[in-house]
Amino acid sequence: MALTDEAMEKIKAMIVAGELAPGSRLPKEDALAGQLGLSRSSLREAVRALTAMRILVTRQGDGTYVSSLEPHLLLETMSFAADVSHGRTALQLLQVRRLLEPPATGLAATLLTSEDLDELGAVLERSRAAATVDEFVAHDIAFHLRIVEAVGNPVLSMLLRVLSTRTQRVRIVRGSRAQRAVERAHAEHDEILRALKARDALLAVSAATVHVAAVEHWLAASYVEADGPSTDGSSHL
Repeated sequence: MALTDEAMEKIKAMIVAGELAPGSRLPKEDALAGQLGLSRSSLREAVRALTAMRILVTRQGDGTYVSSLEPHLLLETMSFAADVSHGRTALQLLQVRRLLEPPATGLAATLLTSEDLDELGAVLERSRAAATVDEFVAHDIAFHLRIVEAVGNPVLSMLLRVLSTRTQRVRIVRGSRAQRAVERAHAEHDEILRALKARDALLAVSAATVHVAAVEHWLAASYVEADGPSTDGSSHL
């Protein structure tokens, strides 16, 4: 194990053991390095890496602290992985989204207020007026996020953001036959909203499942068209 990795594991072990609680200040560098049996340079590298992971936070002139360690905060660091995912990995992320988002949409059918439903309708109107793929995707994200947020679970909301980021959605729409994909998405969004307005949880689950499955199909098709079938008859996903 590299020295920096060892240093990171030792700091994380202190957090897990409760020696460093969320929001607590790390000991001074020389004291912590001696306590953990590390060089100061290895400790600095570990602190930088853990700060990037949102496990630690540095306050200018005040020292380094353990973050709140809220799950949705830590999940933010996964967004980059979703942004750069391609092929099979991107498809797997969407498959996980399909496992999570439809049930959340069904639950939201019983929780959304009439004001929420009006706002969702307004988002879809703005979506139809979008002049570019990027603008459409911005409204698409707002629509789905507003639904999931009604569940009141920030971890779920952040996880679903990570599973289908703005960058990934733009790439999928552009990689498919964009106009046709957008038109179909409008129709599927309408079906989701109709089920939500009817307070029909089962129908909302079904409509959301159809929608996310269609996105999976667009992604799979775009890679098949780009790469062609493999020699064993499977697609390059």
